[in-house]
Amino acid sequence: MPENKGWKSPYLLLTITMLLWGSAFSSSKSVVAQMPHTVAALLRFGGGAVALLTAVAFFGRPAAPASARDGGRAALAGLLGVFAYNGFFFWGLSLAPSLDAGILIPVLSPVLTSAFLLVTGRDRPSGARLAGLVLGLAGAVVFFFGAGGSAHGGATRLSGDLLYLLSAVCWAAYTLIGPRVLAGVDPLRATTYATCAGAVLLAAVAAPDLGETHWSGLPAGLWLNVVFLAIGPAAVANLLYYRGVGAVGPASASLMMFMVPVINTGCAMLFLGESFGGLQALGALVLLSGAVLAVARGRGPARPRVGTAPTAGKKPSEL
Repeated sequence: MPENKGWKSPYLLLTITMLLWGSAFSSSKSVVAQMPHTVAALLRFGGGAVALLTAVAFFGRPAAPASARDGGRAALAGLLGVFAYNGFFFWGLSLAPSLDAGILIPVLSPVLTSAFLLVTGRDRPSGARLAGLVLGLAGAVVFFFGAGGSAHGGATRLSGDLLYLLSAVCWAAYTLIGPRVLAGVDPLRATTYATCAGAVLLAAVAAPDLGETHWSGLPAGLWLNVVFLAIGPAAVANLLYYRGVGAVGPASASLMMFMVPVINTGCAMLFLGESFGGLQALGALVLLSGAVLAVARGRGPARPRVGTAPTAGKKPSEL
């Protein structure tokens, strides 16, 4: 199909998304270092909401007003993928290195997505997939043990990593409901509605900390970083992710998340000087291996739904 080739290819769009997200972990960490984490989250997604509203005004196609059902779905997406995900994520950044976030969130998210598809019967279990899920779980346990007990870790780092785990849960849920959001609203408006809904909730949480922020002392470089985070990872990346998920389904889109740890690790080590302990590095390797096995190699034939037919061009596991 023409729309799946060239610059409109969903996999190219998802690759750009992963590049933006991979760089966002260390960028967000540098912002959190200079202001409360609640305010940092609000600036990123409040700015993203403004950028998306501007895009809708200039580039959005004429559309009928969204129904209450479509609005509710978009609000749910914003609650999970913007408010809850980023609430836990930015809180975790205040306690643990961005290096940990770049491993746990993008690697655990597809594992959790795959597990949900198996539990709900949308994919048949296979030996390879089940082994991958068990291996991924073992790697996560080792990683968390290393975060709390190694020379590079401690109780604070472990607490931050647990918050990253909650972020991964929220993102897996967000990935799974994405196609339903897209079913009623075009991707630009769906992304805008979700981001605006999440930004309003983030603003409510950040309100008490706004007065504690020393605005006049913030350097110009920080504001450039905030603009990048708002326009790139928050606005453009989320829009491209919605388009990608709508085209290839949540299972295939989740595979692309494995690019993020590589990009983030390079950024975190190069720009922030962060590092792993040996036990954490081992856990990360086992977790990544299990995730790849569970998500990429472990697919069995999908179980058809009674009384329904799969959408043309998509596997039943991706509907």
